[in-house]
Amino acid sequence: MSQQTVSTLDTVTRAGSTPDTEQPWADLGLKQDEYARIREILGRRPTSAELAMYSVMWSEHCSYKSSKVHLKRFGDLPSETPLGKTLAGIGENAGVIDIGQGWAVTFKVESHNHPSYVEPYQGAATGIGGIVRDIMAMGARPVAVMDPLRFGAIDHPDTARVLPGVVSGIGGYGNSLGLPNIGGEVVFDDCYQGNPLVNALCVGSLRHGDLHLANASGTGNKVILFGAKTGGDGIGGVSVLASETFDEGGPTKRPAVQVGDPFAEKVLIECCLDLYGAGVVEGIQDLGGGGLSCATSELASAGDGGMHVELDRVPLRDSTLSPEEILMSESQERMMAVVAPEKLEDFLAVTGRWDVEAAVLGEVTDGDNLVITWHGETIVDVEPGTVAHDGPVYERPYARPEWLDAVQADTTAGLPRPQDLRTTLLDLLASPNLCDKSWVTDQYDRYVRGNTRRAMPHDSGVVRIDEETGLGVAIATDCNGRFGTLDPYVGAQLALAESYRNVATSGALPLAVTDCLNFGSPEDPGVMWQFERAVAGLFDACLELGIPVTGGNVSFYNQTGETPIHPTPVVGVLGVLDDVAASVASGFEHPGETIVLLGETREELDGGEWAHALHGHLGGTPPRVDLAAEKALAEFFVEAARRGLLTSSHDLSDGGLAIALAESVLQGGTGAAIDLQPVLDRDGVDLFTALYSESTARAVVTVHDEDLATLVGVAESHGVPLAKLGRTDGTALRVGGALEVELADMREAHGGTMRRYFG
Repeated sequence: MSQQTVSTLDTVTRAGSTPDTEQPWADLGLKQDEYARIREILGRRPTSAELAMYSVMWSEHCSYKSSKVHLKRFGDLPSETPLGKTLAGIGENAGVIDIGQGWAVTFKVESHNHPSYVEPYQGAATGIGGIVRDIMAMGARPVAVMDPLRFGAIDHPDTARVLPGVVSGIGGYGNSLGLPNIGGEVVFDDCYQGNPLVNALCVGSLRHGDLHLANASGTGNKVILFGAKTGGDGIGGVSVLASETFDEGGPTKRPAVQVGDPFAEKVLIECCLDLYGAGVVEGIQDLGGGGLSCATSELASAGDGGMHVELDRVPLRDSTLSPEEILMSESQERMMAVVAPEKLEDFLAVTGRWDVEAAVLGEVTDGDNLVITWHGETIVDVEPGTVAHDGPVYERPYARPEWLDAVQADTTAGLPRPQDLRTTLLDLLASPNLCDKSWVTDQYDRYVRGNTRRAMPHDSGVVRIDEETGLGVAIATDCNGRFGTLDPYVGAQLALAESYRNVATSGALPLAVTDCLNFGSPEDPGVMWQFERAVAGLFDACLELGIPVTGGNVSFYNQTGETPIHPTPVVGVLGVLDDVAASVASGFEHPGETIVLLGETREELDGGEWAHALHGHLGGTPPRVDLAAEKALAEFFVEAARRGLLTSSHDLSDGGLAIALAESVLQGGTGAAIDLQPVLDRDGVDLFTALYSESTARAVVTVHDEDLATLVGVAESHGVPLAKLGRTDGTALRVGGALEVELADMREAHGGTMRRYFG
């Protein structure tokens, strides 16, 4: 597009008198019936500016048109938590949860998958920037970020292109903001080769009275755009990139990726907090996916009137941009506020003090429509709800894939069990998904601001919210996409169960869920069946656990050609700690302590890391979900931590007991002597199964001898099975007469993989 003069502008009047003018609706990603629906809504053809707005806002990324019918069930979950009600939930920029003592936290996870494949550094960096602004828009100070990441094969040349850029982008943006990165995941699997998953989570803190919502109410209130100038980067951006599949040829949409400036965002954070403190903001919205199209339509739709915006007042860093490009640009570091006229001067004084550019674009009106003008000519005149919230709703056909029966029948029972358990353990510790990820996490500042209590490689990130009382939160994100392929209903529940368990092992009470549902094309009935089953599984599990879903993201079209990714519903769980000083570490830090296994072990190896990493096998059925056992285990951990009974705790998940023991030994620097005979006798499993089964609702803890009897009593009171395994001691991991590995050998195997591939 090029700059349009007033005389050639496609105005509302011109659109009404030229109904047969051809328009590039297909090039903008609209279907023919969607374009017809827009004409029906307007009673005429849209102007080019209106067409741009509808195309962005009716994209899959912005409208959730294929997922709405399934996601609506989350609204039936309870909004109450053990500490109070959900202060803001689904539909807002981010969920807000009461954590007690007058404090609340807001958290959300979103995807920046396709942009990060096209341009790894900027795609990942602006993913962090966007999720941080969602948190800012709730009236909160961002306090930490996390990054669940998934890439293709570790030895593939394109992984060497994508992964370093993504990690550098996340670290470069987050570190510059001064936000600690306290957790996440790094997973490798061939299915993500053409579609890496770059999910970003942010958590913020606020007092109850500081909560702000996105709406434009109050006739005469001013609409202000502030922050960075609008440019040509990111036109269509994530709203377009995330709404279609990639071709086999690789990244071809580089110009659509946004470019971030973390230092501008840092100033914007402090400016927003000052604006909130001054009480001069009536409503606020960040500009992310959809840009001005989204901010204006959503604010107006959520308000009690209409809105008039003069688009030519938008500060530009490229004066050649057309109105359509300005509306579609997803340039970063921008916010939109609604301000009462009598507070305008004070608002501008704050933005001026921070040297943040602000422009009054228009005002809230007493009409019903969003009206946008360009040099006095009306180029948009729409009911904002038809743009922001009343887009297409598809009930996509879905059907269980025919191939699934054969895959589920192909269990790990036919795989040879290893004779050399020592070599097996070392090979697994060196495998891509279980190896030491400090090559990644060392590029992140995990302790900036001084409120991080726990970060990687602990089970969950723990950050202090109130410096006076120590009140804080623990957060974890998890998902095993292989489990999702074998059974998407169970796979989603297993993702929730693992995050829930990881938060609980720190001693935190799990309170709320956010999710990022990453799937292939919704136009594939098999993929849509996976999505429906995953949503149903997540809903049913949250209902049983009594925990609300406060918000999240759906990312479709994650496939290259006809090959979709594994169903990957990443689940984030947030829990609360009365005092983060009481949180429990994950490693064996002291000799002479008793090691205890919590939970029961079953022969559940299908979809696990042993089969995947050492045999390239995916088949069978996932581990059984026992949500009652997960809840009992969490309640045990909360009580045990509050009573100071635990010296360490580590959940059992990928790689089972063997990997949990190895990680605990490596992290704390103290060896362990283990006797598994009590587990073999009690649970009726063999030694190999006891070591590598991925049965759920299990954890390993350590305890001082004098506290063991009390710990046993707490476990019994919560119905948690307990078995004494051995003691912490020495410089090796010893399992009876079957396995002995020195810490130095484990550390060499565990720590060398990422450096070997990425330097």
